[in-house]
Formats: sequence, structure tokens, C-alpha cells
Amino acid sequence: MHTQSVESPPRPQHRTAAGSAGVLALCSVLLLSLVAVRWSPLMSADGDIAATTHDWAVEEPALTRTCRILTDWVWDPWTMRLLTAVVVVWLVVRLAARWTAVWLALAVTLGTLLQQGIKALVDRPRPVWPDPVDSAHYSAYPSGHAMTATVVCGLLLWLLHRHGVGRAVWRTALAVAVVSVVGVGLTRIWLGVHWPSDVVGGWLLGALVVALAVWTYERRLPRTSPGAAAS
Repeated sequence: MHTQSVESPPRPQHRTAAGSAGVLALCSVLLLSLVAVRWSPLMSADGDIAATTHDWAVEEPALTRTCRILTDWVWDPWTMRLLTAVVVVWLVVRLAARWTAVWLALAVTLGTLLQQGIKALVDRPRPVWPDPVDSAHYSAYPSGHAMTATVVCGLLLWLLHRHGVGRAVWRTALAVAVVSVVGVGLTRIWLGVHWPSDVVGGWLLGALVVALAVWTYERRLPRTSPGAAAS
């Protein structure tokens, strides 16, 4: 017995996604270039903000412990990837949406590879403090926490919007996503393991991955029947 896929394609929005991707790519390249050449005004602003927030983190140990719990467990990249894996399984088992599941998994994976590639290319040192409140590995730019949260939350929000969930569910999901993406970036700065521009770069690159993924998805749909899209 044939099970009809829920993936009945709406009107394609690949032009909007392509335009967004273009703007985000331009902003990402600009910030990446400024970081790579160590543009003095940006380095100075990063240093001032990082020094101020580090002083606050040392003076507020309870809040700092909360930030560590949030960044290491709730908003950690592996937590986000686990959430993605759960959604991928749900798409396949409950909705028979195999194409969407593969698309989601590939988008998150490619986002991780892009992040690691840029880290290796830029090789920006992390902040160093005489009295650190936390530690982290690998290069600083971009923030992997900020980028991964943006990619995962952005893609899941788009899927919820596309499938027309109820208004209450959408508003709740949107609030959780915004708090998660903004919150994880702030915790990385507060804990002194990233410069502010690392976090902004992670947000921009994450949004770029989402826009490109949506563009790819929408571009494929006009050439694909609903049944084939789920195969």
C-alpha cells in the first residue's frame, strides 16, 4: 500500500533564499577578511568587550557556572547534532520524508565541515586570561557553538514553518530558537573563550548555511513530485 508523503511542495521560494544567501555571503566574507588581516578597530573592540565581560564573569561566579552548564550541555554543538539526529529519524519513520531527512543531515554536516575548514584557515588564537573561568580547544573563528545553533535552529524553524504548525507551537519554537542562538553566543563571550566577532561570524555563517540549504531544497521541488521527494 502506497503511503503518500506529507511533502507536498509549496510555491518555490528559492529566489528569496538565493538573495538572502548572497547578502549573508557578502557579510561573512567581509567579516572574515577583517579578522584575517587583524583590522585594528575590530581587534580593539573585540579586546575591550572581551576584557569587560571577563571581569564580570570573575565577579559573578554563580552566573558563570550557569553559563557553563548552558554552553556545555544545553546548547553544546553535540546536543544540537543529537537533536538533528532525532528529527531525522522522526522524518523517516513518522513522515516517510526520506529526502527531507537526508537534506537536513547533509546541511548540518556541511555546516560543521565549513566551520572546521574556516577555523583551520584563519587559525585565530582564543582569548588568554591570567584567571580563566573556562577553557576551549581549536581556533577561535568562527564560534562553533554559535554557528551550529544557528544552523540547527534555523533549519528546524524553517521545516516547522513549511509544514504549517499551529501558531502556539510556532511562537514557542521561535522563542526557544532565538534564546538558544543568542544565548549560546553570549555565553561564549561571557566565559572568555571567544572574541565577540567570533560569535558574530558564527551567526552569519550559520545563517548563510540555512539560506543555501533552503535554496537547494526549494530549487529541487519544482522538478520533483511529492512521492519522489520522500524517496
